[in-house]
Amino acid sequence: MNIREILNQRFAQAMLAAGIPADCAPHVAPSKNPQFGDYQANGAMGAAKAMGRKPRDIAQEILDQVTLDDMADKTEIAGPGFINVHLRPEWMAEQLKQQDSKARHNDDAQTIVVDYSSPNLAKEMHVGHLRSTIIGDSLARVLEFMGHSVIRQNHVGDWGTQFGMLTAELEEQLGQNQAASMALKDLEQFYQQAKKHFDDDPAFADKARDYVVKLQSGDAKLLELWEKFRDVSLEHGEELYQALGVTLKRDDVKGESFYNDDLANVVSELKAQGLAVEDDGAIVVFLQELADKEGNPSVVIIQKKGGGYLYATTDLAAMRHRVGELKADRIMYFIDARQSLHMKQVFTLGRKAGFVSDDVSLEHHAFGTMMGEDGTPFKTRSGGTVKLADLTTEAVERATALVESKNPDLNESERAEIGRKVGIGAVKYADLSKTRTNDYIFSWESMLSFEGNTAPYLQYAYARIQSIFRRAEVSADDINAELQLNAPEEQALALKLLRFEEAIEQVAKEAYPHILCTYLYEAASLYMKFYEACPILKDGVSEADKMSRLQLCAATASILRTGLDLLGIETMEKM
Repeated sequence: MNIREILNQRFAQAMLAAGIPADCAPHVAPSKNPQFGDYQANGAMGAAKAMGRKPRDIAQEILDQVTLDDMADKTEIAGPGFINVHLRPEWMAEQLKQQDSKARHNDDAQTIVVDYSSPNLAKEMHVGHLRSTIIGDSLARVLEFMGHSVIRQNHVGDWGTQFGMLTAELEEQLGQNQAASMALKDLEQFYQQAKKHFDDDPAFADKARDYVVKLQSGDAKLLELWEKFRDVSLEHGEELYQALGVTLKRDDVKGESFYNDDLANVVSELKAQGLAVEDDGAIVVFLQELADKEGNPSVVIIQKKGGGYLYATTDLAAMRHRVGELKADRIMYFIDARQSLHMKQVFTLGRKAGFVSDDVSLEHHAFGTMMGEDGTPFKTRSGGTVKLADLTTEAVERATALVESKNPDLNESERAEIGRKVGIGAVKYADLSKTRTNDYIFSWESMLSFEGNTAPYLQYAYARIQSIFRRAEVSADDINAELQLNAPEEQALALKLLRFEEAIEQVAKEAYPHILCTYLYEAASLYMKFYEACPILKDGVSEADKMSRLQLCAATASILRTGLDLLGIETMEKM
């Protein structure tokens, strides 16, 4: 239980004891200004309004009942009825010594499906897949850390009309004694070649259209070709996930093809319920719930005139599977903001059809676009789409050169390892540290800076702490001294470290990783202030102060390492 929860619990008990209605909450929050204490309980205002009394009188009655002597050395009523709480340094020290930065046990654990990354297997992954991939992966890590059962789902595009063209092209290239791995070595080139073949050769185009029907009908030969294409494509993705430190595995892949056998069932059930009707040969649903300003219902096509299915049909089948088979309590979709209407339609229809009950949370966590420094969507210099593989390679190369310039004494293997961690970490953190729903500017210079709210700054802060332990010739794990928080800088750092769980709980609830990034940056900044104000290894520092401050260093390092790991960013012992 974190500090906020402890205070909420104690103030709630005090409010009941003071005769305040149970539906009046304490509203405990961290103080925005340290001079007003460490936390504030703001529930007196709401209670006063409900009871028709003066807020300060209510606040005093709450204070008369609350028991905080063990954890607070001062409480006061401020303004119209805020209750300020100043925590005791001794209590904070004891809490910090007991703090565990390992994964939590959760008595209220949920089964949470996290849908993220979801590339189209017909093309190589590009920067457009980056945000979904790393934001979703960070949330999966945070939710697991909080004790939830997380099921990752990589809903790849591996089915549909384009695969008739691609399997036909692959068949012709394999007929020329090309191995599948060689034919598909460059997925982007292969796709462009197939598309040109389709556009230039009417006979090939007819063949490709015929292959779509055969493939969807289960033709064994075409399914074998499709499997080869799918395997090579997934291998490309797995290499990128490994390079990015993303936890998605082959078992997490549940592509469009996985739900193919249920699509007809979805359509028939919607028709049986009177939700889906025929309209000009297609099967559609009219959703009055999402009507426009003129009252025209939102139209969802679930089967095309020629019998083909659409994304909405597949997403409804996936939803049924996640609720019925995976027993999800919460389903989180990390999908581009441009798909907002589509997701609203699917969510509305899924609930209306009874595929999803009201107690299952359906959440679309949209995100903005990665922009170039010119303010337009991020592209190559020639205006093409930036491949994710090229981006990761360039990140590592730039970071390795930067690390070498800052520390030329590193040997080659150290330089390569640190360069990899800094480069990949910088790219991921630059994205995660921005509010998810906003567009953001991609800038090599800012993301690789060792100053400001960047991954290199945090990685350096962690490495700097490790260097202190090396110079002290002690292990952080072996320190078990009395922790004394005498200096204001020690107290401020300790309080921030104790708020770690509050930060990750907020991330788990709201799905905004930048909250954790901001927290870690503030913690590292407070550590630097502590380091400058409170000598550790200098002459004249008492053994008690030295060991106490080393313990505070160890606690900070533990939180930085854990927090960065939850973001999918690696740390290192030296830089």
